[in-house]
Amino acid sequence: MLETNMNWKRNVTLFLVSQTVSLFGSSLVQYAIMWYITINTQSGVMMTISIICGFLPTFFLSPFAGVWADRYNRKKLIMISDSSIALSTLLLAILFLMGYDAIWLLFVVSAIRALGTGIQTPAVSSFLPQLVPGDKLTKVNATYSSIQSLVMLVSPMLSGALLTLASIESIFFIDVITAAIAVLILLFYLKVPAHAKALQKQDLSYFEDMKKGFVYIKDHAYVKTFFIFSAVFMILATPVAFLTPLQVTRSFGNDVWRLTAIEMTFSIGMMAGGIIMASWGGFKNKVHTMVLSSFAIGICTFALGLIPIFWIYLLVMAFSGLTMPFFNTPSTVMLQQKVEESYLGRVFGVFSMIASSMMPLGMLVFGPLADIIRIEWLLIGTGLLMVVQSLFMLGNNVLIKAGAPAPEVEVKP
Repeated sequence: MLETNMNWKRNVTLFLVSQTVSLFGSSLVQYAIMWYITINTQSGVMMTISIICGFLPTFFLSPFAGVWADRYNRKKLIMISDSSIALSTLLLAILFLMGYDAIWLLFVVSAIRALGTGIQTPAVSSFLPQLVPGDKLTKVNATYSSIQSLVMLVSPMLSGALLTLASIESIFFIDVITAAIAVLILLFYLKVPAHAKALQKQDLSYFEDMKKGFVYIKDHAYVKTFFIFSAVFMILATPVAFLTPLQVTRSFGNDVWRLTAIEMTFSIGMMAGGIIMASWGGFKNKVHTMVLSSFAIGICTFALGLIPIFWIYLLVMAFSGLTMPFFNTPSTVMLQQKVEESYLGRVFGVFSMIASSMMPLGMLVFGPLADIIRIEWLLIGTGLLMVVQSLFMLGNNVLIKAGAPAPEVEVKP
């Protein structure tokens, strides 16, 4: 029993190390591309094209990638996606060194990287339950969330520093090296058999498998209800996610340190929230933890529309980040626990599609509104709606029933 316990801990440690190394390199390049386009074009249109190239491929590929995650070896899919991203970055570095430094090349590579992310996201989310005992999923997901927050805190600062000291090509090569390390760790050290469906002969066609996944989601009471609530929540969270930097420049000043400060405080809050979730685990009913998070984020969003003092604004931003893992961690764990293993990839593929599309769609509405209505009013309105939605979640029998802990089975002597 002890050996088995040590094996899963070893496997999880190896996997998290590989993904952290990969994420760090990818984040460096992501921010380097963003800073490079901003500095060299100073064009809002160019930034918009870059953002579109960074999310549209993920949106369209995610449901297909979910089918792959259910039909094939998930570890190999993660390795393939990491390798394809690294190869595209290596090619870009070589072209830049040869003098071909056109901006459109950055758009193409951003799109290729987004395709890799579209493959990787459902594969990683559905692979974790193969490594982790069910009762440890909350702790592992929360730990992974803290690691991601730490990387997102460090990478923009380090990427900016590297760009002032070295060329952008050097950052591209860092990503290639980190991706290679991540792939080699998975290839040589993480020995995990493929899940059951990947070992079977696939009798259904690819599109029949995809259709079965959509039918499964439609017929699964919890998954369908959770996806609807999540989509609404993400749309309501669009102003606080995307418009707060613009609000800060309009209301407090356009100093770069202010914009950096709100990003840092939010990331520090998220990192702390992940640590709390890893040690606490949340309420017995996981949905109660999600409701607490949704309610707190709504209150914070409302408050950000009222606060006139910047340091208090930063404190609220940090608290908003702290409560985010209280929603993300239990919701991920519930999908991993409630969904049959053979459907995990397809369910997470659709969830990735929702996650990558709702906020950009929300910006189509809230972006133009921000030039007509004060952003403070948008934050107050969406904050109140998030509070109302959290109360609807608390009163939803499907969600509450799904979040309740499984009854303990009494073992008779």
